[in-house]
Amino acid sequence: MSLPISFLSDFGHRDEFVGVVHGVIATIDPDIRVIDVTHGIDRGEVRSGALSLLRAIQYLPQGVALAVVDPGVGSSRAAIAVETPWGFFVGPDNGLLAPAVAMTGGASRVYAITNPELIIPSLGATFAGRDMFAPAAAALASGQASLDEVGDELDPNSLMPMVLPLPEVDPEFVRGATWWVDNFGNVQTNISPDDLAVLGLTPGTMAEVEIGSRRHDIPFVEAYGQVGDGQPLLLVDSHGLVTLCLNGGRADTEYNLGTDRPFIVRSS
Repeated sequence: MSLPISFLSDFGHRDEFVGVVHGVIATIDPDIRVIDVTHGIDRGEVRSGALSLLRAIQYLPQGVALAVVDPGVGSSRAAIAVETPWGFFVGPDNGLLAPAVAMTGGASRVYAITNPELIIPSLGATFAGRDMFAPAAAALASGQASLDEVGDELDPNSLMPMVLPLPEVDPEFVRGATWWVDNFGNVQTNISPDDLAVLGLTPGTMAEVEIGSRRHDIPFVEAYGQVGDGQPLLLVDSHGLVTLCLNGGRADTEYNLGTDRPFIVRSS
């Protein structure tokens, strides 16, 4: 039986790219189940794609993770297939795969996708998702190729890392950063509840949050319903990180926040 493929990209849905990748996979093996994790990663935002894959991977069925956020397509970056205790990861070696690979037990073997039998000939070199990654993922998922038939073996330690900054934790403050804005406008940070506990902040206490040049008193709570409609709150999200929310609204709009912004918390 074929392994499932979990597919993540920055392709969006305006163009035919996602459908074409599905088509390539189905042509190789129509029995492969493809799970679309997301195709809404901002274009070329490798770290956002890496974080999304990291958040999702523990909830995905073991099989093949096909991830394509590839601003270096056509360059010297390697196209790779990685074996882990969870399964296979297929995508560009630009840091996109590294956090999820580490979470699932690390790379046991890494191969560059160089076998011409697994590459769709193309006059252009801009759609590796179609021409290289999809065929390799489908061949691995269907069992039509083993990992060592994908191409040339690489040193597992050569996998491009993704540097994820840790917050600065001081008895007086925690200095973190915004990592992700979800579709509801909630702003996830890289700060954990353990980091806030150093400041004596636990659910039910009031935090002082510094955003840009302004400071805001915001309650640290367990659920949206513990503040009034339209009121801000800090909570621990489903991924275990401190997130700024606005009950019934968008925190990103209210506080003019995107990703990679400083986020400083003090005890109020």
